[in-house]
Amino acid sequence: MSVVSSTTAGSTAGTGVTTAAAAKAATSVASKMNADTFLTLLMAQLQNQDPTKPMDSTEYVGQLATFSQVEQATKTNQKLDSLLSASFLDQADAIIGRTITSADGAISGVVESVRVTSDGAVAKLMDGREMLLASGISIS
Repeated sequence: MSVVSSTTAGSTAGTGVTTAAAAKAATSVASKMNADTFLTLLMAQLQNQDPTKPMDSTEYVGQLATFSQVEQATKTNQKLDSLLSASFLDQADAIIGRTITSADGAISGVVESVRVTSDGAVAKLMDGREMLLASGISIS
């Protein structure tokens, strides 16, 4: 990919754009990588190794340790997600029917229902407006 700079003086604007684009592309690829991707790569490596020249035992132990770490991190994330959901549900139960006010006082109303989203708990007020239950809200 070529980057054309619109400046006529010898500046490094093109390099900055190229670096920013590369960083964005790397972030996009990294966000798509997960434990399943790692396991797929590990299995492909194990299947395609030369049987006459087996892998170094220390490298094999290192890969097994990495595999174990990925598995434990996945389990930990699942447990943390369930704890967070339980916390949101406890919070929701405590505020239904009560009046909440946003930190700046712009939104206020009686909570009709609460739904849990990836951003957190969102309260639906009797008048149809919604408010994210975040720090700074007051409950009365």
